[in-house]
Amino acid sequence: MLPLLLLGVAALAIILERLWSLRRAEVMPAKLGEEVRNWAARGQLDPAHIESLRRNSPLGALLAAALDVRNKPRDVIRERLEDTGRHLVFRMEKFLSALGTIASSGPLLGLLGTVVGMIQMFLGILDHGLGDVNQLAGGIGKALVCTATGMIIAVPALIFHRFFRSRIAGYVIEMEQEATALLDALDTARAATPPAAQAAAARVAAARPNPAAPVRG
Repeated sequence: MLPLLLLGVAALAIILERLWSLRRAEVMPAKLGEEVRNWAARGQLDPAHIESLRRNSPLGALLAAALDVRNKPRDVIRERLEDTGRHLVFRMEKFLSALGTIASSGPLLGLLGTVVGMIQMFLGILDHGLGDVNQLAGGIGKALVCTATGMIIAVPALIFHRFFRSRIAGYVIEMEQEATALLDALDTARAATPPAAQAAAARVAAARPNPAAPVRG
């Protein structure tokens, strides 16, 4: 029972932490994509704005990665978005592997506890005889408590594991849409900029090193 109780506490802690960390306001703040597109349209893309955006949220980190290489060809920007997106998904899936392991191992540990309890009970019968039937039934019931406990722990863990994976998949799709909209806004702003200004911006971007988007654990 002790390993089962520890697994239950760990599962509860992971569920509460992921519920807090995967809130929509934490991952995809409202109006953030529109605000960044307005920055791009007005040319308000100084390094302070981009760094503030990077620390804002996972969506902000993704859009900031695109803005870091905004003067590069669209294919280069998409590659940067894909690299950053993989890091962000890994960060959003933090602890989900552990939660899935708890969902899988809980019933097995419970069954193991029941089997061990039954073995001990039958060894006692072998040594001391059948004794009181009521006591025997109580021993079987106590042994089965382990299996029930394992299932009680595993079912919520499995449900929340699937729930979190589904929520992250939805966030990824929405973040891809926001990134595509930003790329279109950058293309529009680039088309509206005179060629001489584009060449000057490209020279400035080439002279200044582009910081890579940090990966937060």
